[in-house]
Amino acid sequence: MTTRPRLLIASANRGKVAEYRELLQGVECELLSLRDAGIDGDVAETGTSYAENACIKAVTCAARSGFVTLADDSGLEVEALGGEPGIHSARYAGDGATDAERVAFLLKKLEAVPSERRGARFVCVIALATPDGEVTYCRGECYGRIVTEPRGARGFGYDPAFLLPERGVTMAELPPEEKNRVSHRGRAAALARDVIRGFIDAGRCR
Repeated sequence: MTTRPRLLIASANRGKVAEYRELLQGVECELLSLRDAGIDGDVAETGTSYAENACIKAVTCAARSGFVTLADDSGLEVEALGGEPGIHSARYAGDGATDAERVAFLLKKLEAVPSERRGARFVCVIALATPDGEVTYCRGECYGRIVTEPRGARGFGYDPAFLLPERGVTMAELPPEEKNRVSHRGRAAALARDVIRGFIDAGRCR
């Protein structure tokens, strides 16, 4: 019986693994979570950039598991805040804050900022690491503007605050399939698909 090539997603969150199943459609491999690979615990993100954090997670988990591993790091960068929250996006409103609390904290900081200075971008960097330590990076960006009030019930994180001006909707108002086409993570994953196919063709995904 032939075993499908496997790719480890460096996350214990099955929702994130499910999201990557959507983003990596067309790539003939089985996606595993950390739990599937028998890996417990989170990897500390001690880097100073998206690429460093993604690399730390991908290299560590690839070495532990023996599988080619995908890890990502992403964040929101707001023009008026000098690029904040950036790599600190998940902890911007403090450890344990909910998505709604993070959005509220961000909007409070911007309440006196006029529309023309509310430009922002989402950034995602994917690191693909082999068990022997080879790392390939894929970067995606999405440009928009921060609204004054959150809109939309889809998505997660800062999606309800991030307006796509050319569409007139926030990221949280987009259907999932459309979000996957235009989002920072979707754009990074589109590049990652070709890298993963190369690993599969070379027999490096076991």
